[in-house]
Amino acid sequence: MASKARLDHRNPLVFDTHELGRRPGALQRLTRSIPAPKDFGVQGVVGVPEGAPVELELRLESVMEGVLVTGTARAQAEGECVRCLEPVELELDADFQEMFSYPDADDRGRVIAEPGDDAEDDEDRLFLEDGLFDLEPVLRDAVVLALPMQPVCREDCPGLCSECGARLADDPGHHHDAVDIRWAALQGLAGSLEDGEKDEMSGAEAGVDEKQEK
Repeated sequence: MASKARLDHRNPLVFDTHELGRRPGALQRLTRSIPAPKDFGVQGVVGVPEGAPVELELRLESVMEGVLVTGTARAQAEGECVRCLEPVELELDADFQEMFSYPDADDRGRVIAEPGDDAEDDEDRLFLEDGLFDLEPVLRDAVVLALPMQPVCREDCPGLCSECGARLADDPGHHHDAVDIRWAALQGLAGSLEDGEKDEMSGAEAGVDEKQEK
């Protein structure tokens, strides 16, 4: 249903349809640059930074039951590559279309005595308020659908090394020698024996040196 909070015409995402009147077929084209609102995108993944410019191109068409709004939003989105965690920038191009209904008309444009009688139908509808409509909820939905849920810096990004976290794109030949865990204990034992033999040899050499000095 329509929000009870009155719309503020000073809000850059609130638009006025009074010029269209209620004349089916009347058309108006608008362009507007607005600052991106807070949390504009997929939160924690990718989105348009708050305050960054968003370019809007809108087509407002008066129809029997309300105003049909068709448009495109363009902006620069920022995020983080899900594979290598490097910063990512990408062009956002989101298309949308939404009907804003007259509060006193049904789906066939007929005036009804009590707007909002059918609460179930009204729940999914957006309404004009004194000739104004708020584009923000429509724009948010369009942006979320247009942005990738898993952004990458490039399609073939190899990501990070699972063992040390090194960025594999910086070192294509990066690898770690694999050690079979079944041999790890024997390798440790062999190392201990080698150390013991070295200590014995060092002790023997020291004894020889002492005899030669005498």
